[in-house]
Amino acid sequence: MVAVELPDVQGLIIRGYTMPVARYLGLSIREPTGARELLAALAGSNPVVPSITTAQPWVAKPEYCVNLGITFTGLAALEVPRASLDSFPVEYREGAVKRAASVGDIGTSAPEQWLRWLADSGLHLLLILSAQSGDALDAATKRLEQAWSASCVELGRHDGASLPGDAAHFGYRDGLSQPTIEGVPLAGLPDHLPRAPVGEFLLGYPSQFDQFSYPVPEPPELGLNGSFVAFRVLEQDVDAFAEFVAQQASATGLSEELIEAKLCGRWRNGTPLVLSPDTDTPEPPIPSDALNDFDYTEEHADEHGYRCPIGSHIRRMNPRGQRVAGAGGHLHRIVRRGIAYGPAYDPAQPRDGQARGLLGLFIGVSLRDQFEFLMTQWANDGIFTAGLGRTNDPLIGAQANGAGSFSIPRPAGSVVLHGLTRLVTTRGGAYCFLPSISAIRYLAALV
Repeated sequence: MVAVELPDVQGLIIRGYTMPVARYLGLSIREPTGARELLAALAGSNPVVPSITTAQPWVAKPEYCVNLGITFTGLAALEVPRASLDSFPVEYREGAVKRAASVGDIGTSAPEQWLRWLADSGLHLLLILSAQSGDALDAATKRLEQAWSASCVELGRHDGASLPGDAAHFGYRDGLSQPTIEGVPLAGLPDHLPRAPVGEFLLGYPSQFDQFSYPVPEPPELGLNGSFVAFRVLEQDVDAFAEFVAQQASATGLSEELIEAKLCGRWRNGTPLVLSPDTDTPEPPIPSDALNDFDYTEEHADEHGYRCPIGSHIRRMNPRGQRVAGAGGHLHRIVRRGIAYGPAYDPAQPRDGQARGLLGLFIGVSLRDQFEFLMTQWANDGIFTAGLGRTNDPLIGAQANGAGSFSIPRPAGSVVLHGLTRLVTTRGGAYCFLPSISAIRYLAALV
């Protein structure tokens, strides 16, 4: 088993913080020497400045956590040598704006429609704050503002706050499925699936591909123990979702609750369909720590999708042991961190004009083979496995307006839902490097 130096790794890669509020701050470097001093402070050189939260287990949960992402233009602004810049993967160097169309960010999701600060080539640093209260969040922000004020300017920020029951705006309980990473403390719900090699999420270790490790950016002290993240602001059209479900219930005779469960692959309370296809409250109850311990093969074999549709959101984005092209069901896993933004949806007050959605972090050692693969091959195409055709993910897919469809397989014949529209619109994104603590110190020492 590979040993990981947890105090050198940014904590959000390894574990979720489960804090109720968060803030994402975008900074542009104006004075590189001062920016490097900021990095040194974040790495612990200045006790007045909040330092980066590491993966080291804590005895008591802190009032807030701080993490740092750096864009490729940010590395250049920090005056990283050209040879080192060229050692980073091309998708990171090109960035989220240039690669937007390839992951379905077109039309209303195109960068021209994004929040201005996330489409700005001057976005260099992404500070990620999580906190146990609004007061703690504001206090940490104020101390960070004082630390960056001489060297950086703020381009923009976005706040998030958890919804009751850890639900997303569409109503489903969120955050239940995370990969179990070999060699680090268990940070999510257990499952019996193959453990993810640590090199799937940290640079410098054996990866998920046999006899292959992803190249570590040069020099090693910059790349080792780092990872990459796609940050996304995803606006959710809850009105369109509710209207679609109601229309399909009327057309098919299926209950709204069942249609919602089939679209997602889980009931609203998180109970997976493959374990309980007919009710969200099975008897005996499914233990809370078993809500992620399932597969679509073996004991609950569901090859045809009679329990959980093959096209459901969670099955598309994590097919587990299901047969897929390239036998890749376990080769493209990703760590997901997210928090809602905007007010909770009130079905009694539809069309209230309020923006609501998800602030998402999608973490892996390869933006290309993890985040981009999931979006291009599994979310926005269906040829990776039998039974999907050219359909898209029903919840996050880039559906042509009103042209999407979704199939609910049944032994007597499938029920097909027509008229799916795009339910999630991208309002911004950024590709960032998540450097280790030693890498942050390396960057701080550049002259």
